[in-house]
Amino acid sequence: MTTISVVRKDGQIAIAADTLTKWGSGKESAKYIRNSEKIIRIEDNFIAATGNATFKMILKEYFTENSQSISLQSVDDIFRTWNQLHLKLKEKYFLMPEEDKEDAIESSRMDVIIANPHGIFGVSGHRTVQEFTRFYAYGSGSDYALGSMFSSYESQEINAETIARKSIEAAAEFDDGTGLPIDSFTVTAQ
Repeated sequence: MTTISVVRKDGQIAIAADTLTKWGSGKESAKYIRNSEKIIRIEDNFIAATGNATFKMILKEYFTENSQSISLQSVDDIFRTWNQLHLKLKEKYFLMPEEDKEDAIESSRMDVIIANPHGIFGVSGHRTVQEFTRFYAYGSGSDYALGSMFSSYESQEINAETIARKSIEAAAEFDDGTGLPIDSFTVTAQ
């Protein structure tokens, strides 16, 4: 369980995430877990994933080992990268393919937000890549996060990072799978 959000406003790009890990009904907060961060940095990219807690370690290792051959600058680049990653998820990281016969495409089992100077992007479990123009959120508290961002985005007094952080605060207030403290990062858009 997690909530991650991303905002683009006035030339700034911000990404934010909660730090709670849940296993069933158990909660592991940042108070007890040293590596509770959910946002990883690979060069000028900030990447946050929902799903199993192991995904952040997989993404960090994969992107570090393959940084020379990966581009996350556009929807097409990210789509190609995620298809390569999906193959490695199965071969190297033992991803269990879904058994749901309703899905036409095998899932990578994570939703991901990417923030970098080129924009704000989302990758769904089935590797659909979207470039967002204003904001977005994934995770168990995403409905609360999206509502928070919608209600504050037009305010001239609030910058991208504040909007992203407030969205995670709203999710933490109402979603039992989201917990404080918040991690956030900003970059300047190109």
